[in-house]
Amino acid sequence: AELYVIRVVDEVGLERKPLAVQRNALRAAPGLHDRRVPHAGKLGAELPDSTDVFITGETVKDPECLPQDWDSLYAATLDSLRHPMGMAPLRELAAPGKTAVIVIPDIVKGGCQPTSHRKVSITACLEELYAGGVRKEDILLLFSNGLHPRSTEAEMRQILGEKLFNDFYWTNQITSHDSEDQEHMVDLGTTKRGDPVLMNKYVFDCDIPILIGHVQGNPYGGYSGGYKHCSTGITHWRSIASHHVPKVMHRDDFTPVSGHSLMRTKFDEIGMHMEEKMGHPFFCCDAVLDTYSRQIAIYSGYAAVMMPESWKLANKRTYVPFAEEKYDVMVFGMPQNFHYGDGMGTNPIQMMQALSAQVIRHKRILSDRCVFIVSSVCNGYFHDERWPYLRELYELFQHDYMNVLPDMNRYGEYFATNGEYIRKYRFANAFHPFHGFSMMSCGHLAEMHTSAIYIVGAREPGLARGMGLKTRATFEEALEDARKKFVGEAPSILALPQTFTTAAVHLCMRDPMQNSRSRDGVLHPCGA
Repeated sequence: AELYVIRVVDEVGLERKPLAVQRNALRAAPGLHDRRVPHAGKLGAELPDSTDVFITGETVKDPECLPQDWDSLYAATLDSLRHPMGMAPLRELAAPGKTAVIVIPDIVKGGCQPTSHRKVSITACLEELYAGGVRKEDILLLFSNGLHPRSTEAEMRQILGEKLFNDFYWTNQITSHDSEDQEHMVDLGTTKRGDPVLMNKYVFDCDIPILIGHVQGNPYGGYSGGYKHCSTGITHWRSIASHHVPKVMHRDDFTPVSGHSLMRTKFDEIGMHMEEKMGHPFFCCDAVLDTYSRQIAIYSGYAAVMMPESWKLANKRTYVPFAEEKYDVMVFGMPQNFHYGDGMGTNPIQMMQALSAQVIRHKRILSDRCVFIVSSVCNGYFHDERWPYLRELYELFQHDYMNVLPDMNRYGEYFATNGEYIRKYRFANAFHPFHGFSMMSCGHLAEMHTSAIYIVGAREPGLARGMGLKTRATFEEALEDARKKFVGEAPSILALPQTFTTAAVHLCMRDPMQNSRSRDGVLHPCGA
C-alpha cells in the first residue's frame, strides 16, 4: 500500500503539492471512491493543506551523478582504481600466481541497471588484475550475503549481467557466502573489545581481497560500504550478535542515525581485525550512489582512509536539512515487496524493522509526541520460505510474559543454532535464523521513539495489533484518533510518498542548532 502525493492538473501532468494525498489511480478508475480499499497497491488519504511533503531526490535534489553511459563510468572507475587512497593501485598489487576474491554486495541494495556500480567496477577490477598478471582461474566472485539468503542463480545473473556471469559461473568461480560452512570459515579470535570475529576463508586465504561497496544512507551506522561490508557480509552470526542486539541498538548514540555510534565503531574494529589477521588490507572500491542508485563518485583504496573521504560527499546527498519545525505526524506507505524481499511489508516482524528504520533515519525532525500513520495491506503473508522462523517468533511473542521485543532476545542462540533453520539458510535461500533477532532488536525502536503507530488498510489487522500497533481503516480515521489522544487538533504533518521505493535519506532540521547530535562531541553533517 504505497502513498503518493498528487493533484490532478490535466490529462498529461501531475502537480505535486502538500494539499492532499489521493489515489494515483483516480483518473483510471474515477468511480472508485471507497477509501477503505487499496486500489492498485495504493491507498489514498485526505490530509490538511498545511501538510508538508518530502519526495527523496525531488524535493531536495541529489548532487549531480556522473554521466551514466558505460564508457564514462568505466573511465571514472579505472581512474579511481589507479589512484587509490592509502595503498598501492590494484594493478601493482597483482602479480602472476596471486589469487583474488572480489566480494560483491547481494541483491538487497545497489541497483542492477546495465551501468550499475557492481557491473562496472567488477569489470574494471578484472582488467587491472589481468594487466598485473593474475590469471582468470585464480579469481573468485563471492556474494557477501552475510545472514541474508544465499544468492540464487537468477540473482547472480541480474547483479552481474550476462557476460560476467557466463565468464565465471560455468567454471564454478561464483559462490555466495555460507556462514555455516565450517570448512570455509576461519575463527580469528576477538577484537580488543572482545567481539568474536569469524570470517569467510576464501577471502582470508586470498592474496588480494577486493570489496565492492555502496556508500548509501543506512540506518545501521550511517552508511553501507567500507568496513560495514566485511563486518556483516562475510562473517558469522556470533560476530553479528556483537552489534545487532538491544544493548547496542537501544543506546542513545544509535538513534538518530550516526556514523559515530558504537555499532559503527564495532564495524570498523571488526574489519580492521580481519585486516590485521590477513596481514594486508582490503582493497575497496566504493561508489557514492544517488536516489536511483546511480554513481555520484567512485572512491578506492584502504577503507580506513577512503571511507571518511567518501562520506564527505555522501553527507551532502544523505543528511538533508529540510524541516522548519518538528513533526507530530509522519505519513507514508509500506509496499509488500521491498528491501529484504516479498513479504517485508506484510510479515509483522519485518514491518516493525521497516517502521523503526524510519525512526532511526528521521528522529531529528520528529516531535516527542510523534505518531506514524502507515498504510500496509498486512494480509498475513509471512513468506515462510524466506523467513521460516518468523511465524514461530511472532507466536512466541504473544505468550510467556513477552511484553516488549527485547524480551525475545534470550532466545537468540536457541534459534540461531536450530539445525533445520540453518539448513534452510544454507540450501533453500532463506534468511539465517539469527537475522530475525537483529530485526526485533531494531523493531523495538519504533515503540521507544513514537507515541503510537497506526496501520491503515490492513486485511488482517490482528497481526499488526499483535506487535503493539494501532489499526484503523483509513488515514482519516487514524488522524482523527491521533488528534484526540496524542497530537492535538493542529499537528504538524509530514507525508513521505515513495518511501521504501528508492534509496532513502536522513532528514534533519534546517536550523542545525535544533538537531540532536551535539551530545556526541563530534561534528555531524546535520550541523550541531
